[in-house]
Amino acid sequence: MATLQIENLSNDFKINLSELLSGIKPGEEIIILNQGVAIAKLVPISPSSNRLASLGQDKGKFVVPDDFNEPLPEEIMAAFEGE
Repeated sequence: MATLQIENLSNDFKINLSELLSGIKPGEEIIILNQGVAIAKLVPISPSSNRLASLGQDKGKFVVPDDFNEPLPEEIMAAFEGE
């Protein structure tokens, strides 16, 4: 686990942070400390949480009904409206 003390940041903070982030691997984390107290945690985003990577993954697993965009029946709308 890498740590980053924010009170000791130099002018080349972007370079240091870029190096830290480029080296982080799944399961690792970077803890950001302020005066020795943990204030934040950076973790890598897993590929499954990447929206573009997940598009189309359920293709063929279900069928959207033809009336999907049609108005709901009156009794269901009444239930939503508290009637």
